[in-house]
Amino acid sequence: MKTFPHFRWTAVCLALPALAILFVVFGIPIALLFLTSLNAPAFSIANYQAFLGQPANVRVLFQTIEMSVVATSLCLLFGYPTAYVIAASPKRLRAALLVFVVIPYLTSLLVRTYAWIVILGDRGLINNALLKFGLISNPLPLLYSRSAVYIGMVHIMLPMMILPLVGVMVGIDRSLVAAARSMGAGPLAAFWRVFFPLTLPGLRSGTLLVFILCLGFYITPAALGGLRDAMLSTFIAAQVASSFNLANIAASSFVLLGVAAIVLSLFGLDLSGMQNSAERPTRARPNWLSSSAALKRYFIELARPLQAKRWTTHLYQPGGVDSRWNVAGALFIASVVFYLLAPSVVVTIMSLSSGAFLEFPPSGLSLQWYRSFFGDPSWTEAAWTSIQIGVAVTLVSTFTGTMAAFGLSRTSARLRGFLTMIILMPITFPSIVVAIATYLGLLNVGLIGSRTGIVLAHSAGAIGYVVVIVAATLANFDRRLEQASMSMRAGPFQTARRVTLPIIMPGIIGGAIFAFIHSFDEVVISSLVSGFSIRTLPLKMWENIRHAIDPTIAAVASMLVLLPVLWLFTIYLTWWRSRPEGQRTFGSVPT
Repeated sequence: MKTFPHFRWTAVCLALPALAILFVVFGIPIALLFLTSLNAPAFSIANYQAFLGQPANVRVLFQTIEMSVVATSLCLLFGYPTAYVIAASPKRLRAALLVFVVIPYLTSLLVRTYAWIVILGDRGLINNALLKFGLISNPLPLLYSRSAVYIGMVHIMLPMMILPLVGVMVGIDRSLVAAARSMGAGPLAAFWRVFFPLTLPGLRSGTLLVFILCLGFYITPAALGGLRDAMLSTFIAAQVASSFNLANIAASSFVLLGVAAIVLSLFGLDLSGMQNSAERPTRARPNWLSSSAALKRYFIELARPLQAKRWTTHLYQPGGVDSRWNVAGALFIASVVFYLLAPSVVVTIMSLSSGAFLEFPPSGLSLQWYRSFFGDPSWTEAAWTSIQIGVAVTLVSTFTGTMAAFGLSRTSARLRGFLTMIILMPITFPSIVVAIATYLGLLNVGLIGSRTGIVLAHSAGAIGYVVVIVAATLANFDRRLEQASMSMRAGPFQTARRVTLPIIMPGIIGGAIFAFIHSFDEVVISSLVSGFSIRTLPLKMWENIRHAIDPTIAAVASMLVLLPVLWLFTIYLTWWRSRPEGQRTFGSVPT
């Protein structure tokens, strides 16, 4: 029983392979990139002064922040009520709605961006419908506009806002709201005073996650926006493609990274201290604040008799739900699901068109674009390359990430939090910054333009997904099973192989799936690391979207749309097989 603690010193050692990949590929290069931005060893801020000294750069910076704030606000506006309706739904309906939210999240970012090009283009679905009904005489300029960028960004980020909120809302005891209603509180008062404060952790997590990821958006603004809609990531990518002045690129990258760090430092702090405000010394308020508070108290006193009368009327009355709210909630959630799923459905239908161009609805059905894909070696070779790289990334990241998660779960909370933060950096930093740092790291070891280099570059981010998912599985793992195994003279490795791994296998498979998805959908890092000598399927798609708009890409997109369904089925089957035989029913859903 006392043997296991003696092996705790090996916990950090289990994380060393993952940390080694991160430090070589990302950690050391990002430090060198920061030193380059400071003109080391001279150390000056001349590069930052040069960046901020150009009005065009400052305008792009503020435009990036503005677009990120607007996109995050829209995600919050639509995501919060969506999460509320999902969390309040019955268990089976909630599972179905979550599937509808997760499928777009697992769908390739390029596919979703291409879908909006097809829908918003001059010959797209919306313009064709308006022209057919005679509502317009000329196509509307929907594509290459700020509105198109917002539509694409919100479509991509909305699941990232919904999922954390649902996770928090499901765990809230609804009897608290019912108790508030029984004590005379109205529906809005009960929601605002009881339910909403309890959702603040999920609200903060979703908002921060969406905003930080929006800051690093590159593909969507470049594909859907015009020249006036450039974000800082697009600006940095243009610098890389044109001059590759490393000092200027480093300064631009760390300006973008600095914005993300400031937001995290401001809003990533623990806000629960507000509950202990009574213990803090009160400061004298300005006179105008005191006057405002006095005026507010005066109006409250005037309204108190009316509030008392209403309170006694509704006291101890059950808080029923108006049927109109149920109808409104159903219509709202249907609209959100339609917004999330419709682009993929439209692309899939258009890929079956028999015409020379994509059209919706198709004038005839044909598999010509699928035959074009399988008959074109440039497409099939790119797909096979992506599959090979994705499998290699999955093996590397799953092995190292699982060991890291297993080791970190045995360390102290402070050390675990610090190392986890380091491991998650490649997936929380703006993608263009990660791409530049990764390029420099692989350049130093001579792996630019090689498959090994791409595998290591993708693994740096994929390891983070594996660690998060496997660590979440280990959090619910009963350590007493390991202690029982070791009390029966089983060694640590035999215990891990015969007891721990079989129980956490669903989490490992889930992490492996997300690692493959991360690699298979990667564009920004691959475009730099490949050195123009290796073409993955996302790179081929991105090249086609920007230049040719070959209808074959619709067939590729439709096939990639089916992958999330396969991933979800695999995860569900793994979860189902891990349950005891008496509980295996295909009608059940994960709790």
